[in-house]
Amino acid sequence: MSTTAELLKGAAALFPDEVVTSAHVRHFELPAGAGRFALITLDNGFDHTKPTTFGPQSLANLNTAIDQVEAEAANGEITGVGITGKPFIFAVGADLKGVELLKKHDEALAIGKGGHDVFKRLSALAVPTFAYYNGAAMGGGVEVGLHCTYRTVSKALPAFSLPEVFLGLVPGWGGCAILPNLIGAEKAVSVIIENSLNQNRQLKGKQVFELGIADALFEGADFLEQSLIWTASVLNGSVTVERPEIDRGEGWDQAVAKGRLVADSKVHGAAPAAYRALDIIEAAKDGDLQKGFDAEDQALADLIMGGELRSGIYAFNLVQKRGKRPAGAPDKSLARPVTKVGVVGAGLMASQLALLFLRRLEVPVVLTDIDQERVDKGVGYVHAEIEKLLGKGRINQDKANRLKGLVSGVLDKAAGFADADFIIEAVFEEMSVKQKVFAEVEAVAPAHAVLATNTSSLSVSEMASKLQHPERVVGFHFFNPVAILPLLEIVRGEQTDEASLATAFGVAKKLKKTAVLTKDAPAFVVNRILTRFMGEIQNVIDEGTSVETAEKAIEPLGLPMSPLVLLELVGPAIGLHVSETLNRAFPERFTVSPNLKAVVEAGKRGFYVYKPENGFKPELDPEVAALLVQGDSVLTEEQVRDRVLDAVAQEIGLMLEEGVVAEAQDIDLCLITGAGWPFHLGGITPYLDREGVSERVNGKRFLAQGVASVPA
Repeated sequence: MSTTAELLKGAAALFPDEVVTSAHVRHFELPAGAGRFALITLDNGFDHTKPTTFGPQSLANLNTAIDQVEAEAANGEITGVGITGKPFIFAVGADLKGVELLKKHDEALAIGKGGHDVFKRLSALAVPTFAYYNGAAMGGGVEVGLHCTYRTVSKALPAFSLPEVFLGLVPGWGGCAILPNLIGAEKAVSVIIENSLNQNRQLKGKQVFELGIADALFEGADFLEQSLIWTASVLNGSVTVERPEIDRGEGWDQAVAKGRLVADSKVHGAAPAAYRALDIIEAAKDGDLQKGFDAEDQALADLIMGGELRSGIYAFNLVQKRGKRPAGAPDKSLARPVTKVGVVGAGLMASQLALLFLRRLEVPVVLTDIDQERVDKGVGYVHAEIEKLLGKGRINQDKANRLKGLVSGVLDKAAGFADADFIIEAVFEEMSVKQKVFAEVEAVAPAHAVLATNTSSLSVSEMASKLQHPERVVGFHFFNPVAILPLLEIVRGEQTDEASLATAFGVAKKLKKTAVLTKDAPAFVVNRILTRFMGEIQNVIDEGTSVETAEKAIEPLGLPMSPLVLLELVGPAIGLHVSETLNRAFPERFTVSPNLKAVVEAGKRGFYVYKPENGFKPELDPEVAALLVQGDSVLTEEQVRDRVLDAVAQEIGLMLEEGVVAEAQDIDLCLITGAGWPFHLGGITPYLDREGVSERVNGKRFLAQGVASVPA
């Protein structure tokens, strides 16, 4: 049987590039005669921009520190042990870069076991132990504190979570076993399952205290000092920590059942992590922690060797790294400053854009439209949204007044745009209309101004072709709702110059958007893939498969919504327009569904109705059912899924051949940030690789083995 030290030594050899966390021990006398105290500080030697993590060598360092304080406690030299982090960071969990390198089940098992063996020593010491959550704490960072006897938390703590299920893991160093036994199953399911599956929602310090995870809450400014005064009071008996009774009966079972419903609604059984976590929480009902730890080890090892976790880490890295350093973006030194923004149009999309530019750039923003009523409505929308932010306490009165003062509307483009540096149009999606708008803008805008189009599918090059300076036109395609979806497709037209492109990327960064460079190809990335995806579903419905079968066929992907619910969100008329655009470009692959056309002509908002008596579940609208004209070719769910995935794999293969984006990674980044595609799929290409679709259709994988998959 390997010792913990041997286990960790073996794991460290597999991970030579670990950013190692030290565990420094220092001693001091506590106030109020509470005795000599040992404090362990976790610190990787970098500032807060490189958070502290636990790789194998870091766990070994903590293990060595515990060796020291264990001996001191046994000898009666100390009255308690505390653990805290460097400024602004407690610890953010396991080092995922190391997890990606693991190739064997027993290596993965060693990581789970190593973490448990070190952390549980904290609860076995001869003196009480205290965790002081001074800053960001996630995953293993939260769990090391759960093994302590008591916990305090800073009011200034910005982010606290067990995000493992979001990535395709379980909280595997005590989270699933200890947390429900500390705060009850209902609250634990909320933290471990619901928050994770809601885009990794974070808790603030006050919420950590209110949930009962921490026993005391202190201001950030003197957090450690106050925590130590409180610690002294606990140790000398003047403060007694009382925790509520845990419901180990029906309440526990109901919480787990609710967790399963949440998991079903989010991933539809398509990703195993949430269900494995719930199994461990269910089994933790009897309070046998060691049994829970063993189950965590097994789940961790199984999931580390599965595709979902690798895809989850891949997706996380895309968003955190590639999303911040866009492939193919020009040198940022070429970007020109933007001190005023013009928006052509004052409809809903244009108004949302105006609000975003205003909030992020804090420069004058001017809207124009064809009549005063529309202009007033657009400016009014921006003012109303600023008032909402003020009402929610997101901005103060001074900021609200300043932002309102920066937005204006005019009818005369010459008056509005003569000194604008960046002008974006959001008018009707028709080439002739957009060309006319750009001609008018070019006549009055300064020579250096970038002219951007928010088109979702039209050619940027054609739009610029009649201008004297087509080189300053760039595609700047946002996704609806603008405030929520991070993706911005930046489209390089045939004539677009480097300075205009660099300026567009500079603006995207200030807007806090994830920018992806795309070639000027029909419908760019997201709309092209989604239209092929939806088009194939509409084809099988038109040919004779029921709407219900076509929709259910896609459930195993665990998408955030079904295809026809998505169509409703986009709007059937927009869906039809994009399919017509792509049908003109690629008639052999993109169809225009006669049934979709009929739904649009009938003025229907979608295929479904939602009735309160049916719990607002989507039901096929009888009026839509009456419009449908279907053939007699009926497919099974599996046949539908194969058809749809084959079509998507073919389209992505063609897009990569055409150079629409630099690599498959950019396709995945676009789908995750622009269409809410799940992290556990890694976007789409890892899933197509994993299911064998890529090789069936294109004769090769999209990604090399070991990228979003277990290394060979």
